[in-house]
Amino acid sequence: MPRFTVHIRDEWLAIPCRDPTKTIHWLGLEALRRYIKNKPDNGGITTLKDVRFVVRRCQGQGLLDGEDTIEDALEDNDFLELAMEGDTMSTEFIPSQPGVSHLTAAYREPKDNICMDGNSLTSTDLVNLGRGLYKIKLTPEAETKVVQARELLDTIVKENKVVYGITTGFGKFARTVIPVGKLKELQENLVRSHSAGVGNPLSPERTRMLLALRINVLAKGYSGISLETLHAMIQAFNASCLSFVPEKGTVGASGDLAPLSHLALGLMGEGRMWSPNSGWADAKYVLEAHGLKPIVLRPKEGLALINGTQMITSLGAEAVERAQAIARQADIVAALTLEVLKGSTKAFDSEIHALRPHPGQIEVAFRFRSLLESDHHPSEIAESHRFCDRVQDAYTMRCCPQVHGIVNDTIDFVKNIINTEINSATDNPMVFAERGETISGGNFHGEYPAKALDYLAIGVHELASISERRIERLCNPSLSELPAFLVNEGGLNSGFMIAHCTAASLVSENKVLCHPSSVDSLSTSAATEDHVSMGGWAARKALRVIEHVEQVLAIELLAACQGIEFLRPLRTTTPLEKVYDLVRSVVRPWIKDRFMSPDIEAVHRLLLDQKVWHVAKPYIDKYETQLSSPGSRPISPTSFSLEPPLSPRKRVRHE
Repeated sequence: MPRFTVHIRDEWLAIPCRDPTKTIHWLGLEALRRYIKNKPDNGGITTLKDVRFVVRRCQGQGLLDGEDTIEDALEDNDFLELAMEGDTMSTEFIPSQPGVSHLTAAYREPKDNICMDGNSLTSTDLVNLGRGLYKIKLTPEAETKVVQARELLDTIVKENKVVYGITTGFGKFARTVIPVGKLKELQENLVRSHSAGVGNPLSPERTRMLLALRINVLAKGYSGISLETLHAMIQAFNASCLSFVPEKGTVGASGDLAPLSHLALGLMGEGRMWSPNSGWADAKYVLEAHGLKPIVLRPKEGLALINGTQMITSLGAEAVERAQAIARQADIVAALTLEVLKGSTKAFDSEIHALRPHPGQIEVAFRFRSLLESDHHPSEIAESHRFCDRVQDAYTMRCCPQVHGIVNDTIDFVKNIINTEINSATDNPMVFAERGETISGGNFHGEYPAKALDYLAIGVHELASISERRIERLCNPSLSELPAFLVNEGGLNSGFMIAHCTAASLVSENKVLCHPSSVDSLSTSAATEDHVSMGGWAARKALRVIEHVEQVLAIELLAACQGIEFLRPLRTTTPLEKVYDLVRSVVRPWIKDRFMSPDIEAVHRLLLDQKVWHVAKPYIDKYETQLSSPGSRPISPTSFSLEPPLSPRKRVRHE
C-alpha cells in the first residue's frame, strides 16, 4: 500500500493510501484531518471545508494539481509540503534548492558496488561515490577486523576498565569516569553537544563523500565500531539518506568533530536529513521512509563516528581531482591561445626540457607539441606567420611548461597525501585487537591534509594568474593584432572588456584565498587541544580557488575561440579545431554584444565535465604512440633522452 509523508506546519504525518485513484486534494484533506486529530486545539482549524491549501513536493517545491490522481502524480514514499492559506513557511523546514546539486536533479540509484576494506579507496573512487555512481559493501576481511575490534571493546566495558572515550569523558573531562549505566548516554551526548556547526549544509555530493570516507576509515577495524552500526551507515549511504552537515565549525583537530557529529546525528534519527525522494526533512522520517532505523550507539561508538579528518580529506579529494582535470585542460586552452596570438613552438622543443627534467614540465611541453607540432598537425595559421621577424614570445606563452609544469607536480604531491589520508585510521583511541589493547595517539590531527591543500591552492592558482595575462594579450589590439576586445564595431560593442575584468577579479580573490590557513592555530578545549590545523578552511578555500581557476580558463577559452573568428578562413591544427567545434556547440560566435554570463557558464561546464580534455586526448595519445614507434625520436613525457638526436630537427615555426 503506498504511503506518503506530508509536512504541515511543525508536524510530519505518514499518510497511507489504499486507493491510488484518489486525488491530491483528498490526500491533503486526509493529512489535515490527522493533523487536527493530533492537536488539542485542532491546530486552530474549525472545519476542514473552510481550509484552502496547496500541496507541493518537498523535493524541488513543484506545485501539485489537486485534481490529479495520486497514481498519476506521485510515487510511493514521496515527501510533500501542505501550505494553508495565510501560513508562512516554517522556520524549521528547509526546502530543496533546485539546480544547486547535480545529485538533486538527476540521482538514479546505482547498480554497481565499491567493496571497501579501508586500504584501497582512491580520490577518484571517492568523487564517484559522491556523484552517486556506486553503492558500498564491505569485504569479508574488513568485516572480520571490525568484529574483532568490537569484541575487545565489549571486554573492556565488562571488566570495568578505565579507557579514554570508552568509560571516561572527553577532552578536559578525560579523567572523569562514567558509570556503566550511562555509557550509552555518554556517546549520545557527545554527538549532540558536538553538533555545533554553522553555515550552509554541504551539498548532497559532498555529504555522500564524507559519509563514504568515514565508512572506509571504520572498515579498517581500528575504531571499535560495531558491525551492526557500520552496516546501518552503509544502508543509509546506499539509500542516499544524508545528514544536514554545516560546512563551518571544524578546526581540524581533534579531527573534524563538528561536521562529523552532524553526520552522526542524522544517522541517530535526530536533526535533518536529505534524500532524493524527500528533500530536506526530519531525519527520523527520512530514515523511516526508506525502511531504515536510527543507529543506537554502544560504548565508544559516538567517538568512533566523529573523531577523524574526513571532512578535510573528502573535500580535499574533490579539490585534487578537479585540480588535475583543469590543469591538463589548461595546456589545451593555452595552446589554442598561442595559435591565435601567432606564437612559436620553439620553446617546447624536447631537448630544452630534458635539460631541466621536472616531470610536470616535461609533460606540459609534450602536450603542447602533441597539439601544435606541424609535422603531425599542419596549421594554416602557423604557416601564415612562419617567416615573421618575431624572435621569441612573451613569458605567458613561452614559459607555459615551466609554470603549468609545477602545478602538475604539486597536484601529484598533494594527491599522494590525500590518497594516503583516505586510507588512514585517524580517530582516537585506536583499538588494536591483535594486541588486546587500546592506545591513545594523535592521528586525528589534520596537519597533513591541511598543509597539502594550502599548497594545492597556491599551486593551482598560478594557472589562473598566467591565464588572465593571456586574456589581456588576446583583448589588447597592440599585443594581439586582433580587434580590440575581440569584437567588431568597438565602441558600439564592448566585447570581452568586462569578461577580462571578471578574470582579473577572480585572480585577485585567489591571491587572498591562497594565504595558508594552516599557519594559524588557536588553542581549544581548555588547552587540552592546544594546537590545531585549521584544515577545514584549507579544504574549502582550495575548492574556491580551483573554481575560480576553472572560470578564468573558461573565459580564456571563449576569448581564444573568438580570436579564431578573426583569422578565418585559416584553420588551426586538427585537435585544436576539434576543441573549437566543441565550444561552438554550446556558444555561438560573438557578432555583437549580448548577455555573456551564460556563455562563460556553458564553457565552465565543458571544463568541469572534462569535455575539452576528452576531445583532445585521442590526439595526444596518438602522438605519443607515433613517437614510441621504432625510428622515432624519444621525446614522449615517459621516455626522453639527453643524447643529441640522430634524425634531422623537426620543423618548427619562426625558422
